[in-house]
Amino acid sequence: MDAHQAAVDTPEPVTPGDRPPRLGRVPFVDNTVAMLRDPLGFYDRAGAHEADVVGYNVAGTTGCFVCHPDLVEQVLVTEADAYEKGRLLQDTLGQFIGEGLFLLEGEEWQRQRTALQPAFYRERIATYGETMTDFAARTATGWTDSQRIDVLPHMQSLTLNILGKTLLDVDIETTADALEPLLDALRKRLDPRTLSAYVPLWVPTGTNRAVNHSLADFQSTLDDVIAARQREDASAREARDDVLSLLLSLDDETMDRERLGHQLLTFLVAGHDTTALTLTYAWFLLANNPKCQQRLHEELDATLGSSRPTPEDLFELPYLDAVLNEVLRLYPPAFTVFRQPTEPVTLGGYDLSTDAQLTLPQWLVHRDERWYDAPDAFRPERWDDDLDASLPEYAYYPFGGGPRHCIGMRFARMEAKLALATIAQQYAVEAVTEPPLSLAMQITLSPAEPVEVRLRER
Repeated sequence: MDAHQAAVDTPEPVTPGDRPPRLGRVPFVDNTVAMLRDPLGFYDRAGAHEADVVGYNVAGTTGCFVCHPDLVEQVLVTEADAYEKGRLLQDTLGQFIGEGLFLLEGEEWQRQRTALQPAFYRERIATYGETMTDFAARTATGWTDSQRIDVLPHMQSLTLNILGKTLLDVDIETTADALEPLLDALRKRLDPRTLSAYVPLWVPTGTNRAVNHSLADFQSTLDDVIAARQREDASAREARDDVLSLLLSLDDETMDRERLGHQLLTFLVAGHDTTALTLTYAWFLLANNPKCQQRLHEELDATLGSSRPTPEDLFELPYLDAVLNEVLRLYPPAFTVFRQPTEPVTLGGYDLSTDAQLTLPQWLVHRDERWYDAPDAFRPERWDDDLDASLPEYAYYPFGGGPRHCIGMRFARMEAKLALATIAQQYAVEAVTEPPLSLAMQITLSPAEPVEVRLRER
């Protein structure tokens, strides 16, 4: 950071009732242009600030970074009723998933969350274990020794197949043909490095036209999926307990075509893209840290031998759990949480109005040297000695927190660990792509370039 930047980012002492210190003096240059040029760098400037609540103004949106675990907990847990997902998310994602569980508010959110919860009970999730390992083994069977692969597409195919079979029980190949173009178009539209992220969807840009076209195709595919399920006889429908069936069991007045589409898109994005990214970052980190990879292989060999892992085995694989914790610490696919006050609030000694868009960034809190030694280093062993017990509660929150924490957290963690274990039994990975990764803050924290490894059969 240069001397000028250090000067403009140095906060004044906090006085109760003050407004938060801001990043830079000229919002357009120091905020909007900076965000367009380098979103991660803009976030990192907030993380380097001495204050834990730091104001910004990007493209007319006034908000605050909230970078202390205690304040994150205040927003997500202790005063959760004073906040909602907010206008920023509604403006960017509302047309696509505004009627889905992620963005719903109030009684309707509670009703649907309660209705869907049985699909994510621990006992129910455990029954998906064999399907998860079957698909992971099938993925590895298609590889060969010394092959060089771009990891993310393989992990996306794996997690989409798992999701399609377990939670939705749909013809995932047909769904994927419509989903992937939509996700690709959404990633480009929501990339904060592009102007498309800041203009309404009705503006006829090339990116917006691609989004609208792919969204129409996806909705048509979902119509076919829903119609096929509704044609089943009553006994067949009652025998199912997947997410789609639970959604269809809600009364028709509140679960119309649009809301069903939004709910399914929410689960398809959250249920496969985030876990695919987690697995991609895991292989990248293991490939570039061979001693950690060796320790993982030793644990798997000693505990499992030649047997495939089961959900019960995961309790006997603490280093695997530590690896996943560390991957999610360094590269949380959900890299930030957004909230907006529903009433004037005081946070960290600062008065915030209902217009304030709050950014609660896992990307910064998870890499804060106040909570983690060598915070940028991949050290799974840091989780060996009850690190959880010494951390502030919200120094680690890859799945959000409070009443709005990710409903699929247990599913995602089990899926990632079973997939890692199954594939690592068959292959080691060697680094092709080396740090630092080029990253893009899109719908999720995504690699901007291919992440490649070389496979070595074990």
